[in-house]
Amino acid sequence: MQDQLIVFLEAMYAQTGLAYFSWGNLIMIAIGATMIYLAMVKKYEPLLLVGIGFSCIISNVPASALGSELVQANGLFHYAYQGVALLIIPPLIFFGVGAMTDFAPMIANPKLVILGAAAHLGIFVALIGAKVLGFSLAEAGAIGIIGGADGPMAIFVTVKLAPHLLPQISVAAYSYMALMPLIQPPVMKLLTSREERLIRMKQSRHVTRLEKVAFPVVIGVIVNLFFPPVAPLITMLMLGNLFREVLVVDRLAKTAANDLMNVIIICLTVAIGSTMSADTFLTIDTLEIVALGLVAFVFGTGSGVVGAKVMNLFLTEKINPLLGSAGIASVPIAARVSHIVALKEDKENYLIYHAMGPNLAGVFGTAISGGIMLALLGVK
Repeated sequence: MQDQLIVFLEAMYAQTGLAYFSWGNLIMIAIGATMIYLAMVKKYEPLLLVGIGFSCIISNVPASALGSELVQANGLFHYAYQGVALLIIPPLIFFGVGAMTDFAPMIANPKLVILGAAAHLGIFVALIGAKVLGFSLAEAGAIGIIGGADGPMAIFVTVKLAPHLLPQISVAAYSYMALMPLIQPPVMKLLTSREERLIRMKQSRHVTRLEKVAFPVVIGVIVNLFFPPVAPLITMLMLGNLFREVLVVDRLAKTAANDLMNVIIICLTVAIGSTMSADTFLTIDTLEIVALGLVAFVFGTGSGVVGAKVMNLFLTEKINPLLGSAGIASVPIAARVSHIVALKEDKENYLIYHAMGPNLAGVFGTAISGGIMLALLGVK
């Protein structure tokens, strides 16, 4: 009787996830818990990290029908992941971002667009590094785009160039975007003097309603003419912005910016976290991609700051070099970091409006970089 009970208990145990737990699962669960901690305690982009962290934890519970295998067919998380893999979610994110975004800072001070280009050195540093480490050119291009700090663009380019790397690249891109308040300030302070950080920006000129309405239309035409590989994303960004600026479709603009965006963020974070299974992530390739992503962010931040300092050599009215780090495309995270670093030096130095100029330009910079990669590699 006792032997039968032991056999029964062993059979029951074998049917639970406990029988299959590995150190890898525990490590990934700890990573997911750390993400939730950073969101709750440190306030690092909770909209991203809570969903990613939770679904990462669940996906690493052995025998779970929800997580990877990449991502389990017909499981709960599968349908969210398909929205990413089929490139449905990225254009919708751009649509919502466009409806939330005022492009006036970029239109009012177009010279700051240069900083949106300068801050993209990280893309090419990571690309070269990936090629040196043995990745193919297409894989290196997908890894490099992490440096643009534009999650939807990173997903879009990766699906086109190296879909098998989508879990690692999407997680690296969104994790580093969330951790930008931790990554960027040391680089910014290292490359600037206190005197430079104290520079105050002159109030920007008023941008007319006609300019705001014409901008998305003109940009939409230009992107579709010259950068068709990335046109779906920028077109939706401009459509969302047009809804915002015409002032006659407020219901649509508010829906895109709020309700639709909230649903898409939930789907996106669940989709990303559900790919973070131990068997997918605890590999040398993943470690290399994560390391290259960090290098890309550091170089992008640094090149933007240095670009601003170089511009100041030719300007009579100096710009605050902290604006250069906002040239990374993560809207509005990078602009907010520039603003916070400036406030720590001077409580009345409000850079947020000015920082949005290069930050928004960075979106186009990443799109152009991604479009060039796709075009050179013959991807439509």
